[in-house]
Amino acid sequence: MARRYDDPVHVKPAADEVSPVPAQFLWHGRLYVVREVLAHWVETGAWWRSAAASTSGIDDQPGATSPASGAPGALDVDGRGSAALAEERELWRVEASAGRVLGTGVFDLSLDRRAGSWTLAQALD
Repeated sequence: MARRYDDPVHVKPAADEVSPVPAQFLWHGRLYVVREVLAHWVETGAWWRSAAASTSGIDDQPGATSPASGAPGALDVDGRGSAALAEERELWRVEASAGRVLGTGVFDLSLDRRAGSWTLAQALD
């Protein structure tokens, strides 16, 4: 079973990594040690719901096309393309434990690079 959260967490990245790979995180006053990184991916926000997309004539639906080009997601705003509208967040699925007695759990940690903040997005049983 998965439980969704949007709780802020303090993440300490691994010292030897170039990317901010989580090594530990503090959630509700409890320190979790990452035992293994199970997956890493990037999610793009719903750009088609942005104010710029709605004023450009693109329908409020995924896969809508630009009136100018007819290509999905080909919206050009300020000459920067659809990338200017996309809000990305990086996620790490980690196996972590809060001690030897409590066992391990699987958690999805989300990094918003623009804000420089981490959140716990999901905990899986």
